[in-house]
Amino acid sequence: MYDLLKGFRIVEGASFIAAPLCGLTFVQLGADVIRFDPIGGGPDFYRWPLAPSGLSFYWEGLNKGKRSIAIDLARPEGREIAATLVAAPGPQGGYFVTNYPTGSFLSHERLRARRSDLITVRVTGSSDGRNALDYTVNCAAGYPQMTGPPDASEPINHVLPAWDIAAGLTAAVSLLAAAHSRTVNKQGREIHVPLSNVAFGVLSMLGNIGEVAISGQDRPRYGNALFGSFGREFRTADGRCIMIVAITRRQWTGLIHVLNLEAEIAAAEQRHGVNFATNEGARFIHREELFALVQERVTASHFENLAEAFDHHAVCWGEYHTVREALQKDFRLSVANPMFEHISHPSGETYIAAGFPGNLPGAKRAPVRPAPRLGAHTDEILAAELGLPEGEIGRLHDAGIVAGPEQALANRQN
Repeated sequence: MYDLLKGFRIVEGASFIAAPLCGLTFVQLGADVIRFDPIGGGPDFYRWPLAPSGLSFYWEGLNKGKRSIAIDLARPEGREIAATLVAAPGPQGGYFVTNYPTGSFLSHERLRARRSDLITVRVTGSSDGRNALDYTVNCAAGYPQMTGPPDASEPINHVLPAWDIAAGLTAAVSLLAAAHSRTVNKQGREIHVPLSNVAFGVLSMLGNIGEVAISGQDRPRYGNALFGSFGREFRTADGRCIMIVAITRRQWTGLIHVLNLEAEIAAAEQRHGVNFATNEGARFIHREELFALVQERVTASHFENLAEAFDHHAVCWGEYHTVREALQKDFRLSVANPMFEHISHPSGETYIAAGFPGNLPGAKRAPVRPAPRLGAHTDEILAAELGLPEGEIGRLHDAGIVAGPEQALANRQN
């Protein structure tokens, strides 16, 4: 984590991935992110995967370093606390990240009556206002019909919630842009980031729309072959599975040199009238012939020998791992990578956790902080951010309007 946004205060009222990831991104850059949840936790508090304690690895992964206040959001007094917190004064406050519905008690119109320069970033489902999740947007964007082996007849969903992740990062960039604008014009605004816009925007960015609009044809499935270039999985003599990709001239010539395929490739180029080193598309068009040549040499070679030669000649490659294997073998997924630290989590488990993935020279890197226990900062936030006296905080606890960590968790478990 870094200190570039120290003093920046964001209030987060959100569940699942996209909006919490937006908040986490700001935490990792040094901002103070205050997350409010219902007493007992929101709909994602016990979402799988779960720790042996029954608490969510998922939740504690997305909420590292945030402060937590637990509020009874079903009651008017609890809603008043949440709204007051969002609109709390301060030049580096007045930022709200949420995926609550537009017309809820946390609507921008209601909140800006309390603070006119409030900036709200709201992650939504579909751009037409309908309910949507990553998985329902993904199916509409056409990617499951391009994914999988060529003979597959059913759509194949990918495991990674790509649109949630892209939407969360889009929301973070949007908030920073709006914050910069506010320093100039002193105006707030509400920004909507629909998951469907993110998915369909990527279709445009990657040329998928142009490809289909002009050809009139959907792209077929190509299995594990990299579309438009050279790339696929291959097995070594000792049974290791590796991905080899060559999208640049240097990567291609390095691969051919390591595998001693210069003569075979020259003959293929002469037959087809192409230069594979300079024509990336030709590598894809003639992929089956090229795959066969590469597979023959890879199958005859042991992994360690190939790995050393590939690295020496700038071949782009990687070994297939399960997550367990990556934890055991890959230094990039260990504390050897400065992004990671071993920390204790609210689930009661200790394991590595990531800070900000970018390297920011000159910025102070702070330790990775675990997710809070639900309601861990309730009293601190009520006193410091809302200025409530101790007696009033006690009354709110007695009335069940707010809760500390023990009360917040006991409420859900009961």
